[in-house]
Amino acid sequence: MKTSSGVEGIARIEIQKRIDLIQIIIYMGFPKILIESRPRGIEELQMNLQKEFHSVNRKLNIAITRIEKPYGNPNILAEFIAGQLKNRVSFRKAMKKAIELTEQADTKGIQVQIAGRIDGKEIARVEWIREGRVPLQTIRAKIDYCSYTVRTIYGVLGIKIWIFIDGE
Repeated sequence: MKTSSGVEGIARIEIQKRIDLIQIIIYMGFPKILIESRPRGIEELQMNLQKEFHSVNRKLNIAITRIEKPYGNPNILAEFIAGQLKNRVSFRKAMKKAIELTEQADTKGIQVQIAGRIDGKEIARVEWIREGRVPLQTIRAKIDYCSYTVRTIYGVLGIKIWIFIDGE
């Protein structure tokens, strides 16, 4: 999910509506980025959401929660790879670095796929790397998935990430 504020590192957003309260919980990998980049960013966000929800008589509560292992989340990992590809880092190097970061987050396996005009080649292709187990055919397997598009100078690339989490 891309936000209009341009803040990266957001894994997911939960909105809980009650009769007199709207609670928004933002799960971030790196909350310091949001706080340090704009000191009044949270107040601006609160004012914009108040207008968006048309909540005159409801209280709006925003909570920012830090994720313990941010690179175990496919959204944050996709944003990392997208940043690397925009800076013209080799796609294979970016994928291997992402896999290396994910292995530190105690996952069973990861699969990363990049599709499009990779490295500016004329013919688009699909490249993927898998590390560990990623049982896509098993229904009970707990797999986090993310699909992300990134605009580079060569065109649009698609990034797909599957992360197999040990789900007992």
